Amino acid sequence: MRFLMLSLMLGACALAGCERAAAPQQDRPPPFVKTIAVHTSSEGQLGLSGTVRARVETPLAFQVGGQIAARRVDAGHRVAPGQALFELDRRDLEQGVRAAAADLAAADAALATALADLARARVLQQQRFTSAQALERFELAQREAQTRRDAAAARLAQARNALGYGQLLAPAAGVLIDVIGERGQVVLAGQMVATLAQDGERELELHFPQGVLPPASGDAVLADGTTLPLRLREIAGAVDPQGRTRRARYTVQAPQEALVLGMVLRARFAAMAQEAGEFAVPLGALNERGEGPRLWRVEEGRVRAVPVTVLGTDGETARVRGPLAAGDRIVALGTHLLGEGMAVRELDQ
Repeated sequence: MRFLMLSLMLGACALAGCERAAAPQQDRPPPFVKTIAVHTSSEGQLGLSGTVRARVETPLAFQVGGQIAARRVDAGHRVAPGQALFELDRRDLEQGVRAAAADLAAADAALATALADLARARVLQQQRFTSAQALERFELAQREAQTRRDAAAARLAQARNALGYGQLLAPAAGVLIDVIGERGQVVLAGQMVATLAQDGERELELHFPQGVLPPASGDAVLADGTTLPLRLREIAGAVDPQGRTRRARYTVQAPQEALVLGMVLRARFAAMAQEAGEFAVPLGALNERGEGPRLWRVEEGRVRAVPVTVLGTDGETARVRGPLAAGDRIVALGTHLLGEGMAVRELDQ
């Protein structure tokens, strides 16, 4: 009897302890979040950062394979047209020329023999000492020898060209922005060993958000506040599937010396048409979870995900388009901690 009563008392104590431990979990209040009211984007400008690139960037490679015997340049060097950049080991190429020359000499000798045999056959046929069929065989032998000689001459020309291809020359004046070939490296024909940024126009490469058509003109802003006019030259034919952006290149109307290859410039495009459903929000309000950017709107004390399209960023704000209305309250910070339908409390503004 005493054992039964002791067991009942222990069970009651354990149950009371569980209830006390669970009570704080049930009574925990919703977390506080900082919210702001969205407003329409009124400035009508799109700001992006771009990279200065050369109008023509040429990957350089040998037209024949072999081992690099000499490297005469480094990245950053300015080169002139026809300047030697790399050289291959020429021994195999020279042997190829000698072999092709020997084949041509043999083909010349065979052709000379075939021509002499044909001349004798014609004399004998005129004197009725041989048949017309025999003469035709000599004519066919002569044409075959001529064909073989032409093929040998072509192979010799190819071997001489290959010997010339053993030296990689600069196709134009410019700056080497990348040099990856090294002495002793064995390369294949067409394998890139350097990249040449040719002299001439400089361009600004920008990546526009999906759904935004790159404007025809704009301005590039230098560090000192100077603006340079931009003119659209090229738009990528497809949107990048990873970044969901479209690449565009703008010609920078400025002296080449004022722009350093690879430098980052800020571009702005004014007088863009304002469309319905465009809003300005803080960058911290954007949330990306592999399904595109979204905002978290507060409705009756709970948060709901709102998918949006980012049109551009400028400083600490972003221009977005989505199913919002002016005055809607969205979470401005800590969006990575939220979940659909989660209860929250707004901080006093």
